[in-house]
Amino acid sequence: MQRLRRARRTVRRSARGGLLRPSGHDPVDRGPAGIPARTHRTVQDPGADVAERGTASPPRHTEGRQAHGQGDLRQGAPRRLNRVRIPAQRAIIDRRDIADRLAALVGEHGDKARPKIVALLKQALEDGRAELARRLEEKPSAGHECAGGHAFLIDQLVRIIHDHAITHLYATANRSQAERLAIMAVGGYGRAEMAPQSDVDIAFLVGGKRTPWCEQVVEAMLYMMWDLGLKVGHSTRTVDEALRMSKEDLTIRTAMLESRYVWGDQELFDDGSRRFDAEVVRGNERNFVTDKLAERNARHKRMGDSRYVVEPNVKDGKGGLRDLHTLYWIGKFIHRVRSASELVDVGLFTPAEYRSFRRAENFLLAVRCHLHVLTGRAEDRLTFDMQRRIAERMKFADRPGKSSVERFMQLYFLHARRVGSLTGVFLAHIDEQFAAKSARSGFFAGWKQKARTLKGYRIFGGKIAAPSDDWFRKDPVRLIEVFQLAEAEELEVHPETMRQATRDSGLIDNAVRKDARANALFLDLLTGRNDPEMVLRWMNETGVFGKFVPDFGKVNAQMQFDMYHHYTVDEHTIRAIGLLNKIEKGELTADHPRASRLIHKVNSRRVAYVAALLHDIAKGRNGDHSILGAEVAKELCPRFGLTESETDIVSWLVLNHLLMSHTAQKRDLTDPKTIEDFVAQVQSAERLRHLAILTAVDIRAVGPGTWNSWKGQLLGELYDVSQERLRLGHMRHGREQRVTAKQQQVAELLGDKAGLVDKLARTLGDAYWIAEPVDIIALNLVHYAEARAAKHDLSVHCEFYEARGATLVTVIAADHPGLFYRIAGGIHLAGGNIIDARIHTTRQGWALDNFLVQDPHGNPFAEKAQLDRLEKSIADALANRVDLAPRLAQRPLPHSRSKAFDVSPQVLFDNKASNRFTVIEVNARDRPALLNRLARALFESRLVVHSAHITNYGERAADTFYVTDLTGGKLDAGERMNRIEARLIEVASDEMQEKLENA
Repeated sequence: MQRLRRARRTVRRSARGGLLRPSGHDPVDRGPAGIPARTHRTVQDPGADVAERGTASPPRHTEGRQAHGQGDLRQGAPRRLNRVRIPAQRAIIDRRDIADRLAALVGEHGDKARPKIVALLKQALEDGRAELARRLEEKPSAGHECAGGHAFLIDQLVRIIHDHAITHLYATANRSQAERLAIMAVGGYGRAEMAPQSDVDIAFLVGGKRTPWCEQVVEAMLYMMWDLGLKVGHSTRTVDEALRMSKEDLTIRTAMLESRYVWGDQELFDDGSRRFDAEVVRGNERNFVTDKLAERNARHKRMGDSRYVVEPNVKDGKGGLRDLHTLYWIGKFIHRVRSASELVDVGLFTPAEYRSFRRAENFLLAVRCHLHVLTGRAEDRLTFDMQRRIAERMKFADRPGKSSVERFMQLYFLHARRVGSLTGVFLAHIDEQFAAKSARSGFFAGWKQKARTLKGYRIFGGKIAAPSDDWFRKDPVRLIEVFQLAEAEELEVHPETMRQATRDSGLIDNAVRKDARANALFLDLLTGRNDPEMVLRWMNETGVFGKFVPDFGKVNAQMQFDMYHHYTVDEHTIRAIGLLNKIEKGELTADHPRASRLIHKVNSRRVAYVAALLHDIAKGRNGDHSILGAEVAKELCPRFGLTESETDIVSWLVLNHLLMSHTAQKRDLTDPKTIEDFVAQVQSAERLRHLAILTAVDIRAVGPGTWNSWKGQLLGELYDVSQERLRLGHMRHGREQRVTAKQQQVAELLGDKAGLVDKLARTLGDAYWIAEPVDIIALNLVHYAEARAAKHDLSVHCEFYEARGATLVTVIAADHPGLFYRIAGGIHLAGGNIIDARIHTTRQGWALDNFLVQDPHGNPFAEKAQLDRLEKSIADALANRVDLAPRLAQRPLPHSRSKAFDVSPQVLFDNKASNRFTVIEVNARDRPALLNRLARALFESRLVVHSAHITNYGERAADTFYVTDLTGGKLDAGERMNRIEARLIEVASDEMQEKLENA
């Protein structure tokens, strides 16, 4: 205790010190005359230690009450700071009490006190975290308070550990000028934004050189923090080294930009801060902005390059915390601001925008803190299971048509979108400031480009701007006009005009919505031929879109809680419109050749664009969104200016926008009844053209990878045969004529092997010739002939089938019960997913089965090793060399996060979909070898599977089987059908999966 008293007396004679641009603290409270006050009494100070007013400080540092989120010590800098109030600080950690208890342990145990000191500090850390976690549960949206509280907790521990090191471990009465040490927080710790499991990023600043004393103190502190279980990122540098490395490395430069004084020699910190401004910042503003934006773009690309990804990264994702940090870093580097609030003073944000900045930051910090608490680690990815749990913790409730997790994620995406909007405005202003600065100097100094006028708007530098602040108030229809002109003239909307539009969007009332001119302008924008997607996105960010079309405003940032839809409803819709525009311009001909032709044959292109806008407009309501959306279309289309006939077809398209994709993917297109039923609903060639276009853009706009050549092939086949049926009023050929035509085409493909057609025509039967495409028949005939000539009991052939973006697997074997489910099991064991299956039996009793297979990511198996593995796995399964059930249960599901969703199995029987077969559709959670289990259940129920069609919608699988009983007849409703339904539900259930996994 004597040593501690001497140390406290020494501090009164010690110099005060500090470092690089403290973005977080203002350690010295200066009075009116600029003289440091003895006691710091800021009440809203999360770094304060209320128990220590009037006490002496440990050696060589200033002990003041310090506030997280405050600015630096530049002379003349305003004192408007971001203050985060941390109430009841001593309930988190009482530094004086712990310091006294630590000193008592040293006095009692001497050199052997370390284990007890570590235990004391570890308990303080755990108690502090527990208190902050409790507060987060009580106030689940208090992100700033929680993050500031964790920084405060670490501050106090760092100070205690520092004082222990220099007082009890390496005490020295008179340190030399070189024995100087300042501790500064950098990174998120420097901003006083720490989630519960965040790394502790600390920089130790030493005097002119590294002395043994400094190294000993730093080492002692680090070992103590590591013993506490803290993840510490650290560096030890002199001021010269820190400045040199800041100039060379962007990451270090950014860390130094955010550095905050924590404890130690404040004069050293202040010296570094002044030199950082003078030597690193000044004159390098433009380079810093360029580098940070390049870094941001690379980060976005890694994270999916969209703020609407289904499992966003709260920290690094687009629209996340790091984007807000980037704005702050850029503003701080260019304008020397000390806090985000001062971005208002320098004109980069309006007060309303700054409030949006803080709200978004507070919400995102809260979500990140909940993630860390729930996972117990530094987890920043908002996975599906975490979304549900955090929605519950943040007190979101279910609403009709919208679950609590969807409401939570809607708010998340609204904040992410607002971050994107703030970023656009912010960077546009930065760009203009640089441009203005360049114009005042250099070769073109004094030269000014003349603005032109377009309908009263100023056009300058490729941007359209409102000429006055009250421009929209004078005529709110201009809120639509400005965006229509931007699209038509290929202009950007000036950031100040975007601000005005956001501010004035509330002027759009029912009178504006019903205004004929406003609706004509909106329709011109929607059907624009340049880039309506981008301009509609700008319109959406300002809120004008949702105000003008309130039904669209309801789906703004609305997430669909599943693994199939990658984007929010509004983003999906705008992307669909953009895809339609690209198809019309011929930019997607390779992927969508049919749609690229049809868009120029429809009677009204306005119908195509309005249908794309409205097809999901009723998502999130309590009911079928297709039915409800059709009613919305009947109201909106006349308002937009569409004719009665255009309104009818748009309403029909919205009602039936899923019809074509469901028919193509879930039904057997070779069954005449499938086509008859589909054509009966479509009824006209014009509807068919529009439906084909809308289906293509709808599927592709769902997300990356949802459109593939296989879906394109199925939709193309359905369109072609339906278009023929509509045009002729009947199928062009009868059954016999179709078989003969197919055989002639196959013979042409086979060339010198054309004789196989006549040889095998009767062997395979008419059903085979009708069901299979010409190119597959040609491959099958050669394979079958060779297998029979070699007298193989089993022949498996796999090859990459480019036309359908899949691998064609053909199996020829003696037909026997259970063959189908065993083949399916072998394919699953090799890592394949079956997307289509056609099962045939020759008149001689040989099975000839064709499967289209992809890997779990929707890609074909193309490498020889993959094809060999497929063949071997199927052969092993058919020869009973592997026990399928346990092996299949052990295979992990590629999308294991599907367990976050509730998917109850459902079985549907349809005896009207086919004249020959009963169609059974099973909807269930996607899981390893689901098809194998369902096929086995059908086999055990004494049913014959003639074809299978497999579709996946994220976590949900929809498997369709065309079946008959053993006599070739359909199933009748009754007890047997009920037993089959119960059996299929049982094998598709989660309970069955768990039973197999635990077997």
